[in-house]
Amino acid sequence: MPLSFNQQVIEEFRAGEGKVGGPFEGGDLLLLTTTGARSGLPHTVPLGYVRHGDLLLVVGSNLGAPSHPAWYHNLLAHPAVGVEIGTEEFEAVAVPAEGARRERLFEHVVRTEPGYGDYQSRTTRTLPVVVLERPGHGGGELREVRTLADKLLEIHTWLREQLRHVRAEVDAHFAARADHRGPGEPPSPGLGLQIRQHCLAFCDSLTFHHTSEDAHVFPALAQHHPHLREPLDRLSEEHRTVSRIKDELLALLSDITTADPRRFRAELDRMAKELVAHLDYEEEWLLPVLADVPFPPAPPAAGGAGGRSEE
Repeated sequence: MPLSFNQQVIEEFRAGEGKVGGPFEGGDLLLLTTTGARSGLPHTVPLGYVRHGDLLLVVGSNLGAPSHPAWYHNLLAHPAVGVEIGTEEFEAVAVPAEGARRERLFEHVVRTEPGYGDYQSRTTRTLPVVVLERPGHGGGELREVRTLADKLLEIHTWLREQLRHVRAEVDAHFAARADHRGPGEPPSPGLGLQIRQHCLAFCDSLTFHHTSEDAHVFPALAQHHPHLREPLDRLSEEHRTVSRIKDELLALLSDITTADPRRFRAELDRMAKELVAHLDYEEEWLLPVLADVPFPPAPPAAGGAGGRSEE
């Protein structure tokens, strides 16, 4: 079966270390991998991008079509995305800009790449401007990963960072409501796309992290380190508690137009307190054990003479 146009570009991009020919030649191109909103499967598309300071922007132009592209619907459902630029690969959180911020960023996009203005003129929908927030955005520190302990700390740092994003944006939202003056209704209690995206990214990543630990990491550690069985059992129990709180938090987001801000903030504070305590406890017990485990894992050792394994 012949390759689709997008798949041809993707293969050329990866084979050429980010360089492609044809209509994309000489342009700023990245590969964006999203998780299907319905299928849950990974989907990769080539997209043009624009830099604005340290921000990385992509636009849901769909060539000016009347509907948003599929990748945009995917990232609304699953904000954690994969990005490839040149030979660099990293995970990011996709956050559509809103209101005045979207207008400022779109003006910058059009000044840089005027074609997006043409796409906007072809449709009545507002073209989404999506900020791809890299690890460390807003103060997080990237660290070299050599052991499984390093990897655990990297994941925990990312989770703490997303939690800080959510709490800061909730504070900003409530401050804007409290500062409302003059005629008209105060801002609606909707939590905004920034809060929503970081909250979903945080919850999705937390679920994946805990599921992987319960299914793979903890059983292996308990087998090789029997003295850890009690703290591992406690950690697994805490996973269930944190999962319950996370589900309650997501339930608040199911209808953000009617979400009660005070209840949301109380749930978020309670979850943050329990989660931070859980991460601290996990690091206390697991980091010393995982510090001697290489990451990524070393390939299996070669077999005996003639390439055959011993029996």
